[in-house]
Amino acid sequence: MSPKAKSSKSKAAGRIRVKLVRGWAGKSDVQVKVLRGLGLRRSGDANELPDSPSVRGSIAKVSHLVTVVES
Repeated sequence: MSPKAKSSKSKAAGRIRVKLVRGWAGKSDVQVKVLRGLGLRRSGDANELPDSPSVRGSIAKVSHLVTVVES
């Protein structure tokens, strides 16, 4: 396996897709900041993020507002 093929495979691995399924109107300031930090602005928005412990922790704080699909 060539080094280029290996590096491109590692970029795709470890990504998760987060989609905002409920609006954040009326939610606490902390939850709104977490959603903005995840790159989600309005209901229906989706973002692909690296699968890291910090991102997983952020998702856990707003798990009732988002859905997660592991890529």
